[in-house]
Amino acid sequence: MKLGFIGAGALTSAIVTGLKSVDGDPVSVVLSPRNAEVAANLASRYPNIRVAADNQAVLDDCDTVMLAVRPQNAGQVLTELKFRRDHHLISLIATLSHEEITGLTAPASRVTKALPMPMIARRLGATIIYPPDPDVSALFGGLGKVIEVESSSEFDALSVVTATYATYFKYLDTIHRWLKAHDVPDTKGRDYIAALFMALGHAPETAPDADFTHLAQDYATRGGINEQVLNELAARNVFDALAESLDGVHRRISAAGAT
Repeated sequence: MKLGFIGAGALTSAIVTGLKSVDGDPVSVVLSPRNAEVAANLASRYPNIRVAADNQAVLDDCDTVMLAVRPQNAGQVLTELKFRRDHHLISLIATLSHEEITGLTAPASRVTKALPMPMIARRLGATIIYPPDPDVSALFGGLGKVIEVESSSEFDALSVVTATYATYFKYLDTIHRWLKAHDVPDTKGRDYIAALFMALGHAPETAPDADFTHLAQDYATRGGINEQVLNELAARNVFDALAESLDGVHRRISAAGAT
């Protein structure tokens, strides 16, 4: 398979890194020169990667192309290009709807939206795709979990979850700073937190029939310290504030897709 990329930023780098870690290295890659440093670095690290002369050269050389340009630049970049009807386009531009991408890339008739995350470089995490497409599912399936969605509204709602990453790490940072304030060495505290939360991340897999509410109840032993922290945060409306923030992100994503 030959796979082209229009745009060569951090997400392109993560996807290519993940693909090149797959046994047999089945994909050859043609990169946009738009970010010369990233493109050159990838080409120097892996076989079967070529940097094209320009974005149009990527399209001319590939049938399957990932669109990985920044949303604010997408309109200008895509309207300058000549797409073919037989192009299969995979848009990684989260804030542009399927309809908008289709309009900007006519006459290409096969367009799929995908939302992989940077951890795909290590073949971790999940990628949502819309509409369902067996070839896109197979491509990303080698790099982690794939979740196919049936509507743009479902895609937008799932996209909101990606807005919680920084909050998660700030949560861990708060715990880490508390440990340091209580004389726990920096590295020791970080290692302990990382190991604990990595293990907790596997809990939904080991108890697939339990929803998150029941998992919280299982860990919040009656009268115990987990119950204490959970109840105190709930009393301060921390979780309600989180839900309100998610609503705000959802309005932003939905509004962007409607323009």
